[in-house]
Order: sequence, then structure tokens, then C-alpha cells
Amino acid sequence: MPVSTTIAILSQKGGTGKTTLTRSLSEGLSRSGLSVLAIDADPQGNLSEYFGIPADAFPTLGEVLAGQERAVDAIHTGPGGGEVIPANLGLAEAELMLAGKIGRELTLRNALREPKRRYDVILVDCPPTLGLLTVNALVAADKAILSTQAEHFSEQGAEQAMEVIGLAKENLNPDLELLGLLLNIADMRTNHARSTLETMREQFGDLVFDTVIRRSIVYPESARAAKPIFDYRKRKSVDYSRLTVEVLERLDFPAALQRARHHLAEVEPKA
Repeated sequence: MPVSTTIAILSQKGGTGKTTLTRSLSEGLSRSGLSVLAIDADPQGNLSEYFGIPADAFPTLGEVLAGQERAVDAIHTGPGGGEVIPANLGLAEAELMLAGKIGRELTLRNALREPKRRYDVILVDCPPTLGLLTVNALVAADKAILSTQAEHFSEQGAEQAMEVIGLAKENLNPDLELLGLLLNIADMRTNHARSTLETMREQFGDLVFDTVIRRSIVYPESARAAKPIFDYRKRKSVDYSRLTVEVLERLDFPAALQRARHHLAEVEPKA
């Protein structure tokens, strides 16, 4: 049986579709037969809301990082399914508290020892900054996925995020690997988006996912409805179905990969 894999999902700026990526990939992997836990490591709590978890839920990741609760006791199940350790603004206070703690970068990794025995995949939705919460996620992770947009500042942010991933690997987590870079919320009808993708592939080669998540109003609509895109609008889930297949091709879950390919065939437009 494959060893549990923890994946940090990050970007240097907000609005790159990172939270939708975390929610949708969680659902895609779950539908492929894997046990998946999502972790909301952003004090804004957008991922928690996407799972339908109320803002006053308790306990949350803040209590876990503060050492007040065990991670396994902070797992909530959304009304539409899916398991998540939620976050709220209290996580910002926990981050401040961590700043003065010895071994602060290891806090999340230590907290996830028990969940890693229970789940095939753990996805961590990082905040859109490269601070202590993101560093904790990278130290706890085996892999990282970087979400970026076809915009100038997003490209700059991707380079900065790559540097942070490299520093985390060099100094704190030598086993960390970049699983891939994803061009997200892209309008591939524009020359700029196509040029950005070409530049990414020239710079990072096969690390760039073939799948591009195309811009669509259905993603914010599905978030507002607290439903994964697979349930909200099945035919619009094709991009995330393709991404699920690609992610599983890069991980060691052959049975899940076979299921994901079957699901993709159900939604992929016929030639």
C-alpha cells in the first residue's frame, strides 16, 4: 500500500484559484477511491466555507497549532461530504504565538503524524503569503503544487514561491519535492495566457501540468453553494478531472489512477 502523501498547495498572491484547486482536487482524489483530508491553513477560512463548515466551528487548525487540540479531533465533515480541518481568524493568532516557539517550523508536521496514518492524501491549502504558516505546510509536506495565473505579478510571485520551496527543501525538509506548477484561472483564448504557458514550460519543463484550469464563473458559484464542481456542474468538471489524472500519474496510486481515467472519460467532450 502506498505511503500517505501530504501535498502543500500554494501561491504567492491571492486570487489564483488555489482554494478552488484544493477543494476540487480533494474531491477528484476522493472519487478515485482515496481517503483524503484537506487542511485550511489560511486564516481567511475560504476552504472551510467551501466545505460548508460554519465560521464558528471548533476545534480548528488554530487550536491544533496552539497545542490545545489533537489534529484528529479537529477534523470536520462537510454537509456535502469531504473531510477538512477548518480555519478562521483565530489561526492568525496561533501564527503569532508560533513565532516565539522553538521548533516552530515543525509544529504542523508533528501534529499530522496521526492523520498521516489514517489518510492516503492530505492537502494543505496555504495562505497567499510566504510566512510561517506556509513554511509549516512545506515542512509537513512531501510534495508541493504551485498555482499561478497568466499575469505579470503572478509570474513574479511564482518565482518567489519557487525560491521558498527551494529554501524549505534545503534547510528544513530535504524530502520535499515539487509535484507540479499549474496555470490556473486562465483564458486560453488570449495571446498572453498562451505565452505565459509557453514561458512556464520553457522554464520548468515537465514540472508544468499539461492541464490548464480555464477561467469559468462556475467555480465561484460552486464555492458559494459549498458544493464541489463535480456535483455543482458535472460537465464543467473536465479540467479538474484531467488534473486529477495527472496528479495521480505523478503519485503511486495505480488503482485510483484507473478510476480517475474512467471518470474523465465520462465528462470529457467526445471528438
